[in-house]
Amino acid sequence: MFHNIGVPELLIVLVLVLIFFGVGKLPEVGKALGGAVRGFREGQSGKDTRSSEGPADPSGKPEG
Repeated sequence: MFHNIGVPELLIVLVLVLIFFGVGKLPEVGKALGGAVRGFREGQSGKDTRSSEGPADPSGKPEG
């Protein structure tokens, strides 16, 4: 897909990201991007990270 991307292109992208976000925001951006990629991969593999208690009561009425 990205067969023609080399070191010069990656450096240009890095400089643009540094200009756009600034050095202070890079850790936050990286964390958010990593979380998004992790969620995407879990969604693709079919893993469910929610609790295994089963679906909630659709009526919305509390038990008791």
